[in-house]
Amino acid sequence: MVAMTRTEPWRIAFLASDVAPAQAALGQLVARYGQAEVQAADAIVALGGDGFMLQTLHQHGARDIPVYGMNCGTVGFLMNDYREDRLWERLAAAEDTFINPLRMRAEQVDGQVHEALAINEVALLRAGPQAAKLKISVDGRERLDALIADGALIATPAGSTAYNYSAHGPILPMGSDVLALTAVAAFRPRRWRGAIVRKDARVRFDVLEPEKRPVMADADSRNSVRDVVSVEVRSDPSVRHRLLFDPGHGLEERLTREQFL
Repeated sequence: MVAMTRTEPWRIAFLASDVAPAQAALGQLVARYGQAEVQAADAIVALGGDGFMLQTLHQHGARDIPVYGMNCGTVGFLMNDYREDRLWERLAAAEDTFINPLRMRAEQVDGQVHEALAINEVALLRAGPQAAKLKISVDGRERLDALIADGALIATPAGSTAYNYSAHGPILPMGSDVLALTAVAAFRPRRWRGAIVRKDARVRFDVLEPEKRPVMADADSRNSVRDVVSVEVRSDPSVRHRLLFDPGHGLEERLTREQFL
């Protein structure tokens, strides 16, 4: 993490979710600090919850403009506390956190191929009444010949406290250069507790019996592909998202704190 340094006022592009508290905050902050176009802004301030932060990063994060979130939603794990005053000073003192997303490449039964980016996780989920049956390979080597489960997911450190954690996956420290591979409601093998793989690993899921056990692939709950036969996932170092956090309240501290709750 690197603290931002700046003396003059920031040109801020405020973005807000549709919920009433975020819209009210948008009006107050724009009246006080002005509103810049995203293309000309020094920073984006996202007003909402974690879902809106992910939406903002997917839409604008690749511009290398830092994104500072203020929580006007529910959980706000990726957000800072909402306060209207001293925003320029908070931005100047904030610490940078850099995140590389996952790139999903999903092939459907009919041969169509879809790609999408995921900041939190890529999940494969059963799309019918029967459990999914998945073969898992890492860097071209088969590691699990048949996982029978509701699904499986691979999560980044930033996303390890989201769906991954609710599926009993591990919390990963920021900067650990690893990904979490976690089963969702596994039936066989019963004692498989998932795995931790290198950040640069190439993870492949092959869907066994896809007609009988249809599976969908999902990137950050935004890009869903139905009837997949194979999904490859890898970290994409060519894309880098910049998040700003108040000192002492960054992702690394939050991830550590979550492990003691």
